[in-house]
Amino acid sequence: MPGIKPKGKVKIKWSRNFAYGIGLIVSDGCLSKNGRHISFTSKDKDLALFFKEVFGLDSKLGKKSRADKGEKKYYVVQFGDVIFYKFLVSIGIMSNKSKIIKGIKVPKKYFFEFLRGLFDGEGHSYSYWDKRWKSSFMLYTGFSSASKEFIKWLRARIGERLGIYGSIDGSSPKGYWILRYAKNDSLKIIKKMYPKNTKIFLPRKRLKLIKALSIMGEKI
Repeated sequence: MPGIKPKGKVKIKWSRNFAYGIGLIVSDGCLSKNGRHISFTSKDKDLALFFKEVFGLDSKLGKKSRADKGEKKYYVVQFGDVIFYKFLVSIGIMSNKSKIIKGIKVPKKYFFEFLRGLFDGEGHSYSYWDKRWKSSFMLYTGFSSASKEFIKWLRARIGERLGIYGSIDGSSPKGYWILRYAKNDSLKIIKKMYPKNTKIFLPRKRLKLIKALSIMGEKI
């Protein structure tokens, strides 16, 4: 009916979980062109369930295949919320964001929760023993994006908070830019992303880090 304001499904209030969810949207979320619908797609069921949890959604968890072909391996959460959509636009997220997204307006207090959401979505880590020096264990963490401007923004924000800047690599065959950190800098980021009372995170990625850190005599 005319004059009735739309009701929002998502409670818009910054918190640790809310910031984590924003990180998930930036990495694997999508805003439709109609100014209303938001969707999240992931191979990890855990992430799709976390997405619902942090935003208080009762939307059905669906499944789909890539390009609607083959086995349905991807979990999908989709819902309509005009108010939340406008909020996302106001903080720097837009439709068809992949290559044009720049910076996100995230409160400093919740930056590393936001970063953990990014890491669980589009981040990665790997470790190995360097064959040249048998006693040298290597660890790297990284964040990927099709937008160089976003990667530059992310590098600057991490640098402001931790005094580390990593390196940017644009040689990915898939056209992605990668912000990568070596062992000591990775350790600083990891400990900030996973404070002791953290409850929402992608288990397989955290477990991988725990195993690597144990070799270094560190833990989270």
